[in-house]
Amino acid sequence: MTKLYKTHLFDLDGTLTDPQVGITNSIQYALTRSGITEKDKKGLVKFIGPPLLESFCKYYSFSESEGRKAVDIFREYYAESGIYENKIYEGVEGLLATLHSRGCVLILATSKATIYAQKILEHFGIAQYFDQIVGSNFDLTRAAKFEIIRDVLHEIPQRELESCVMIGDHMDDINGARENGIDSVAVAYGYGSEEDLVRLQPTYVVHTVQELRVLLLGSAVD
Repeated sequence: MTKLYKTHLFDLDGTLTDPQVGITNSIQYALTRSGITEKDKKGLVKFIGPPLLESFCKYYSFSESEGRKAVDIFREYYAESGIYENKIYEGVEGLLATLHSRGCVLILATSKATIYAQKILEHFGIAQYFDQIVGSNFDLTRAAKFEIIRDVLHEIPQRELESCVMIGDHMDDINGARENGIDSVAVAYGYGSEEDLVRLQPTYVVHTVQELRVLLLGSAVD
């Protein structure tokens, strides 16, 4: 029987919403302004999930200063347009509403800047279900998922950690959960490689929002 959790930490991009259009457009804009022509936007989906600075440096060999400048340029487009070129996965709002109505604690744990995460949740009308929104700082500190989960759990008594679970689509979500001593749910419908996720041995793997609902609530319907 599936364990029922009290505290749920949710990733955002690739878990609650599909941000592909907005993020790839914003990355393409930043690269163009940095003198790089990148026409293959499908190849930019690898930017969804990990910290932006890390990805610019990893995939385009930017120095840290070049990467920070690229992040600033990314934000020019993202704050104006990219943040809204996004869609919530079908079934997510109902899942969050039911968890909230049952008295569960919902916390957003994302590498996205907290200010943007707040706007996205408000845009989709789901901010009301979350007890806390924890993201990276605007100065690019606390960007690693391990750090974000650690800071969330710092406020939770040690004896209650067994009732906490991290839900996300990226390797960083699963590694971050393990390093902080809590269970994890890998969502294979997002942007992380299912092969990579399975190799990390998360507590559970789901392939659809419906499967996630059954896992977390014990049934497909209320």
